Amino acid sequence: MTRLRIGSLRSQLVILILGALAIAQAVSLWLFTDERSLAVRAALGFETAGRAANVVRLLEDAPPDLSASIVRAANSPLVRFDLAPAPSVTTPDHHHAAYIETRIRALLGDGFSRDIRVNLRETASPLHAIPNLSPQTAEMHQEMMRGRMQAVELTLSIALSGGQWLNVDTRFERPPLQWPLSSFLAFGLTAALILVAAFWFVMTRLTGPLRDLSRAAEDLGRGDARDPLPVAGPDEVRDLTRAFNRMQDRLTRFVADRTRILAAVSHDLRSPLTAMRFDAELVEDEKTRESLIASIDEMQAMAEATLDFAQGLAGRETSEVVDLPDWLETQADDKATPFELSGGPPMTLRIRPLALRRAVRNLVENANRYGSGATIGWHRAGDDLVVEVTDSGPGIPEEDLEEVFAPFHRLEASRSLETGGHGLGLAIARAIVRGHGGDIRLENRPEGGLKASVLIPLAEGAVINDVRQRKE
Repeated sequence: MTRLRIGSLRSQLVILILGALAIAQAVSLWLFTDERSLAVRAALGFETAGRAANVVRLLEDAPPDLSASIVRAANSPLVRFDLAPAPSVTTPDHHHAAYIETRIRALLGDGFSRDIRVNLRETASPLHAIPNLSPQTAEMHQEMMRGRMQAVELTLSIALSGGQWLNVDTRFERPPLQWPLSSFLAFGLTAALILVAAFWFVMTRLTGPLRDLSRAAEDLGRGDARDPLPVAGPDEVRDLTRAFNRMQDRLTRFVADRTRILAAVSHDLRSPLTAMRFDAELVEDEKTRESLIASIDEMQAMAEATLDFAQGLAGRETSEVVDLPDWLETQADDKATPFELSGGPPMTLRIRPLALRRAVRNLVENANRYGSGATIGWHRAGDDLVVEVTDSGPGIPEEDLEEVFAPFHRLEASRSLETGGHGLGLAIARAIVRGHGGDIRLENRPEGGLKASVLIPLAEGAVINDVRQRKE
């Protein structure tokens, strides 16, 4: 399994799933809390309504001298009854507590028509604020409820037949919200199952084909056309794969057709040039004959160079993994294009060896021709390998640093093939390097001379061999 990165599709999918699950759990918990609050209110209201109705019936039926005893007997740590000439509820709650009044009247019977006032509210006051509630009872209840939570307070005032009021005060502290261990286990199991299913889908049906498509695009950019990719995954990915296969086929045929045309033209020029040379040999004036033959020879050499250039573009050499220092040391032994190695880190690289050898040789030839010697060094810059070919010559005018890559462009004014070449060396070198997905850049060195930097992307198979470097 590849490493998760924040910007990757897998990590973003994991974050999305876990975030959605967490939000869903939070919404469920909020709904549960709201329903729980309503249930607590209803239970408290019906329980208090029943006790209050019973006390009212007792007070109505018993002699007046027993009223105080009945009230004392009815009191409990959480519900307090009191007889008073005035009601404690001055502002009844007819919206949230109407069902409690209805319940009391139903228990007292249809003949009870006196005033019943109810007030139901939530308060943040702790239990020990209830009048006549002992600290021990409050502390015990708080311990039982596991903390200090918001309380539901119910106050009743019921008018009695003698002109007095029965005031009832009760407060029930809602227990704290508790999420049982089973809920955590269920959440974890659900998240794990969803993540496993999502990973299987993403890895086999989505990121797998996308990763293959990315590698194929990288190979195509480096000049290594693959066989058509298998069409797999969701419809969108399948459509993308088909589009890539069509694009790769069209690009391959386009480049092949243009290259064949260029090679055919260069090849077919040989016959008329040979005939022209034969006719030039028949010219009697020696000076004119030598001039014609020199021009024809130059045209012949340009045709050969163009054919060579076309063959280089058409090459389909297989990529190989090479040890860069050993590969360059082997080239340094070539007497025709000598150069010095300034060194660099040990590295293995996936390239087309023969093609890239030709590109480096062209750069070295230019350095030897115009700069009296070439030196090659290499290093890594980000995701690129940089091979630098330097010389100590006069350099190139800044305005011509890009123009020299144009085919048949020569800075040497004499137009002599011995001193100026055909003007295809740098064009061929850049075409080969761009076929590897890289590029060539030229710049004048501050200390004098020219530096040609060959940049090649370090894709799969191109790594810095740190272990070997430490051993050395």
